[in-house]
Amino acid sequence: MKRQERKINLLRCAIYTRVSTEQGLEQEFNSLDNQREASEAYIKSQAHEGWRLNRDRYDDGGFSGGSMERPALQKLLDDVRARRIDVIVVYKVDRLTRSLADFAKLVELFDEHAVSFISVTQSFNTTTSMGRLTLNMLLSFAQFEREITGERIRDKVAASKKKASGWAGRFRSDIAWRIVRSMSWRTKPTLSAISFDAI
Repeated sequence: MKRQERKINLLRCAIYTRVSTEQGLEQEFNSLDNQREASEAYIKSQAHEGWRLNRDRYDDGGFSGGSMERPALQKLLDDVRARRIDVIVVYKVDRLTRSLADFAKLVELFDEHAVSFISVTQSFNTTTSMGRLTLNMLLSFAQFEREITGERIRDKVAASKKKASGWAGRFRSDIAWRIVRSMSWRTKPTLSAISFDAI
């Protein structure tokens, strides 16, 4: 009996690399090269699953992970939207972004276009059920962080309003007292006769 071969779907893999400073980028083998080499090796190890490297490079040298405004990242996201990529591979999660809120937005975009996300050194792989569970936990923390931030902002605004109200009251009282002190004793009214709200 002839053994039936398993059909393997071709998965187009893109590697994203980033480093925060331009220091050392002039070297023949720099941090971006190191990240790419490790990612290429990982993709090669999954060749039996149909993984194939996309030769386009997405390298951001000298860009902070705290902002999404990075040329290579934007090019990568454009290719995701154009459905040219099936898997995104990074050396570490923080190479993609250092913001949990931005990470949640990226994952939402990846899900929308059926793109998986892999972190080589952290065993983070959304092509597996365990990887998706880890992802859901991270997104829950992202939601928690947004809610906590919102509560802090509301508390700060309320405290600022309360402080401003108290300062305004003291300011009006001070003006009234200055007016009283500037009057002659013949025309000086009692403090109770002055309407602070009218000042």
